[in-house]
Amino acid sequence: MNNTLEPNWLSIPEVADLLELRQRDIRSMLNEKKLIAVRRGENNALSIHPDLFVSTEGSTHILKPLRGTLIALSDAGFSDDEAMEWLLRPEPELGDSPLECLRTGNIHAVRRAISTLIF
Repeated sequence: MNNTLEPNWLSIPEVADLLELRQRDIRSMLNEKKLIAVRRGENNALSIHPDLFVSTEGSTHILKPLRGTLIALSDAGFSDDEAMEWLLRPEPELGDSPLECLRTGNIHAVRRAISTLIF
């Protein structure tokens, strides 16, 4: 995840503002695998990748297939750090990163790719 073209990762307060929710609601979403955060930066603060969100018709929400994907990765034995790294890394089988595939609606291919990771 040390990409020189990295986006600006979001803090929990920033995500709370973005989704118009309380910070404790964001933390609950993290616990319920509706959202994923990893520790980054000099303060080792929980950070959330901006591509986990989509904006439509003036509102922003979490990418719909994210929860099922996070649960599948957890079931495959991935930690949050490993899951986030996998979501961002280009996968030859998919022709893109799993996160980008989720964003473009290629959910089944991502879930199939996860099933090959389970051992």
